[in-house]
Amino acid sequence: MAENGLEQTARALVAPGKGILAADESDGTIKKRFDAIQVESTEESRRAYRELLFTTAGMEEHISGVILYDETIRQSSADGTPFPELLESKGVIPGIKVDKGAKPLALAEGETITEGLDALRERLAEYRDLGARFAKWRATYSIGEEFPTEYCIWTNAHALARYAALCEEAGLVPIVEPEVLQDGTHSIEESAKATGRVLQAVYTELHDQRIEYRGTLLKPNMVLSGYSASSRAGVDEVADATLEVLYKHVPAAVPGIVFLSGGQTDEDATVHLNAMNALGPHPWELSFSYGRALQAAALKAWRGEEANVQAAQDAFAHRARMNGLARSGEYSPDLEKEFAAV
Repeated sequence: MAENGLEQTARALVAPGKGILAADESDGTIKKRFDAIQVESTEESRRAYRELLFTTAGMEEHISGVILYDETIRQSSADGTPFPELLESKGVIPGIKVDKGAKPLALAEGETITEGLDALRERLAEYRDLGARFAKWRATYSIGEEFPTEYCIWTNAHALARYAALCEEAGLVPIVEPEVLQDGTHSIEESAKATGRVLQAVYTELHDQRIEYRGTLLKPNMVLSGYSASSRAGVDEVADATLEVLYKHVPAAVPGIVFLSGGQTDEDATVHLNAMNALGPHPWELSFSYGRALQAAALKAWRGEEANVQAAQDAFAHRARMNGLARSGEYSPDLEKEFAAV
């Protein structure tokens, strides 16, 4: 079967050794991250920080695409080059977050629905004109005694599929992100059950709404023990549990699965990805679409100071390289020590 344009873009985003940088933090989220390093979050400080990431030498060796925020896709580097154009010049594909965030789900206390479908067709057309070639929409689900409910699961699945259909119509690759939050005390078995239920609903809706899987990517959580669980599963158990859920629920026609890092440490996110790829090959490329797990070290090194830009870029480049190695199961924790010694 011949590849269409969407499939070509999707496959480029999960090219060997590469993954996606999520630089699509909302104003509230980036403010929290800047507050942690005592930097005021202004349009200019956000622009300067994103430029730091995007101009890192060699970042394109391990970063295939960047998810931008509405503000960021309209910004430019210090020399006036629009960010989408800057990324394209490095062979990096620009993308855009298009959802409007998770809001309380009516008549379902404690659960959320992601909003943003209103006027999405028009927004997608504008983003494509601005240079975007793929998009992202995130839905969230909590694990608890009664969560996630069928109501929450299917309502969000329907919205994810409507978003995906509009993206494919607009010529943008939809990244479908159903995130089962790993906060709490749940076991890895409970995480696997919730994740499987969510993915089953998502792919039922995607199928019913005529989505061409080959032109999409999935951005799921890994199957983990709750972050506050008294006993937490090890690396091999996480890899096995995550793969079992994916094999049961994700069609082989999907070109790639780009994991989110969630609340994992930088190294945990890399170690888990590496363990899954070491068990390959798999029907889909297993890659990454990390935000904090790619940026935390760079933010800490930068601290808003021009003199620290190179150190911040070095830290970002290192994390990108580590995750690039994890794409083929070639990562080793010893490589972290080598960087620390530099």
